[in-house]
Amino acid sequence: MNSIEIQKATLNDLEILQKISIQTFTETFAAINTPDNIANYINDSFNTKQLTTELSNRNSMFYLAYSNAVAVGYLKINFGDAQTETHDQNALEVHRIYVLQTFHGKNIGQLLLNEAKKLAENNGIASIWLGVWEENYRALQFYAKNGFVVFDQHVFTLGDDKQTDLLMQLRLLEK
Repeated sequence: MNSIEIQKATLNDLEILQKISIQTFTETFAAINTPDNIANYINDSFNTKQLTTELSNRNSMFYLAYSNAVAVGYLKINFGDAQTETHDQNALEVHRIYVLQTFHGKNIGQLLLNEAKKLAENNGIASIWLGVWEENYRALQFYAKNGFVVFDQHVFTLGDDKQTDLLMQLRLLEK
């Protein structure tokens, strides 16, 4: 049994985060999107300047998952004005849970989600929300199994392709 360790990421982890982001995004979405749209998204979202900005935002946090000292995935969460949309100020957004494909099914996504839940509970956050592409069935099933329910949707533009993200929420505290 491999032990999984989760550690808060810093600017020193930028290259690792960049590598995991590009590999995971490509593994997950390249087969069902055009190469240009994938390349443009990666260039815009995972370039050094963009990831440095995200890592430097005091309302965002990254947590890396290590399996036997090798980084295999990460969690990115946003609070307050770092959220990609504001549904509730007392909410936490799970912006990304990225796990390398070879490590799928090894409970790493669950451990990262549990980290987000723990952070929310420790900070008195009422709910956790996230957006998932409507065709990412594996992720939709994972979040539903964890008690998330669809509450809205929005358009996610990937290059020249307008896609629908389902917005899902897990209530931790009653309003």
